[in-house]
Amino acid sequence: MSLIKTTRIESIDLLRGVVMVIMALDHVRDYFFYGAFFVDPTDLETTTPILFFTRFITHYCAPVFVFLAGTSAFLYGTKKTKFQLSKFLFTRGIWLIALEIIVNNFIWTFDVTHSLTILQVIWVIGLCMVCLSFLIHLPKKILLILGITLVAAHNLLDGIIAEGTSFSSIIWYLLHQDKFLALSDNSLVVFHYPAIPWIGLISLGYCFGTWYQKGYDSNIRKKWLLRIGLGSIIMFFILRGINGYGDLLPWTIQETTTQTVMSFFKVTKYPPSLAFLLITIGPSLLFLYAFEQTKNKITSFFIVFGRVPLFYYFLHVLVIHIIAIVGILIFGGEWQHMIITSDVFMNARLLNYGYPLYIVYIVWIAIVLLLYPISKKYMIYKANNKDKWWLSYL
Repeated sequence: MSLIKTTRIESIDLLRGVVMVIMALDHVRDYFFYGAFFVDPTDLETTTPILFFTRFITHYCAPVFVFLAGTSAFLYGTKKTKFQLSKFLFTRGIWLIALEIIVNNFIWTFDVTHSLTILQVIWVIGLCMVCLSFLIHLPKKILLILGITLVAAHNLLDGIIAEGTSFSSIIWYLLHQDKFLALSDNSLVVFHYPAIPWIGLISLGYCFGTWYQKGYDSNIRKKWLLRIGLGSIIMFFILRGINGYGDLLPWTIQETTTQTVMSFFKVTKYPPSLAFLLITIGPSLLFLYAFEQTKNKITSFFIVFGRVPLFYYFLHVLVIHIIAIVGILIFGGEWQHMIITSDVFMNARLLNYGYPLYIVYIVWIAIVLLLYPISKKYMIYKANNKDKWWLSYL
């Protein structure tokens, strides 16, 4: 079966595909690296430069997913009415939220009781789509201002700290505060992706889609990609240099230059700080600028993953988890079953288990290569079956 002609924008699929592959590195590290279960890779007291970089490079994944989800929504809407687009965003958002809670949590934990619920990136994309289904009815300039405001000003709310399980506290965890919340002795919810900055980012991604609509001058687009990309990076360095706003954790002078550099780039992801978004979205825009018309075997490889992101996401987590278990069965290890308290959670986590970082990279490459032909077949199937409406939800 050959791939039919597509009108998809390859540079966007390429960027999404690159970050999908990078994402797998972080998830392989979660399951394979020794110490991944109890050591923060960005902890300056215990990390190494290569471990810090391994974690930092994966920071690009979530912001790009959310931003390009907004862009894809705009492009999808160019062939639909506002009502049709709004309905699609609302229903697909609800679908993604359900997939996160029911499917994604299971393949991450293999816990049939769902005693641990982690609200991660699929959750927040779904929530953002639901919100965007209403926001698209605003004038484009108002939506742009709203997006900039939510991204740039949400750190003003950092000082508001909620506690407990009251309704108002839970709403605040959903909106702006990273929180591990024990609902009972056997139930823990992790609010890892508070919504406010992500809603701002998907709104900006939606406005960004204007530059990719049919007939738009590519020279003007590239000019703005370069300007905003460079401007975001410069703004990051200014804000971090001033060290007064834009991130929960100010950087500090460390014992070595290397540690000081790591401290400078140790930006807050949960929720994503202004500094975090500047240093991730800025280079991503420069990537789109640089690879707008690049097409070769390497870009074709990454585009495959960028065209089937949801399929690849669930498949790669499942495969990584299964291979980690197979590794235990072959090489041995001490298995610790689910433990949940108000202070700590472990989901089928392994004590005294793990491999050196170079093994993590080898496993990562092997898994990406393993999933490439499967993802390609699904990409071709989707491209040749556009009449099947349900494929747009997968």
